[in-house]
Formats: sequence, C-alpha cells, structure tokens
Amino acid sequence: MYLIMKYTIIITMIMLTMTLLIMMMSKKQIKDLQKLSPFECGFNPLSMKRMPFSIHFFLIAVIFLIFDVEVIIIMPSLFSMKYSIMINWLVSSTLFMLILILGTLHEWKNGMLNWTK
Repeated sequence: MYLIMKYTIIITMIMLTMTLLIMMMSKKQIKDLQKLSPFECGFNPLSMKRMPFSIHFFLIAVIFLIFDVEVIIIMPSLFSMKYSIMINWLVSSTLFMLILILGTLHEWKNGMLNWTK
C-alpha cells in the first residue's frame, strides 16, 4: 500500500511538472498594445471614453439575437413533426414562417438590414 502511494505521488509530481513546462513553453512572448487592450464591441476603448454608443451596431446585435432565437424555435419543431398531427404541425409551422418572413421584410423596408450607412 505504501509503495502505491509513493508511486502515485511521484507520477502526480511528474505530471504537474510537465504541465507547468508545457504552459511556459507554449506561452506567446509577443505582447503589443492591441493584444493587451480589452475588447469592447462597437467602439474603440483606447479613444474617447464618453463617445456615444453606435445605434447601428446595437440594431445589428438585436437582429442577430432575434434570428438566433428563431433557429432555436425552428429546430424542435422539425423533430416533433413525426409525433404531431400533420395538419396542425403544417399550419403552425407555416404561420411561424410567415411571421418571420413578414418581420424580415419589415426590417428590410425600414433599412435596418443595411450594413453600411
């Protein structure tokens, strides 16, 4: 029993030493201002601190979240197709897709999908 504990401690120490050496060797040594600065979405953190937030960036982020939620809602409906009554599934899926298409057309009409302004 004592011998097993002794080997376990030795193996653990070897593994810890190897992990530490690998971490030290793989660490990048080049450090510049861009890599050390924090990443902030929509504005440059190194410039003026009281600069107004970009509404265009905010709208793009909201549209991305909406489409992300839509995909999360669509996926389970596809898997539930074989367990549902087909006419009910078809009506609810068609209604959902119609709402998504009308919402996208509304955003397009109001110019929210323009990437440059």
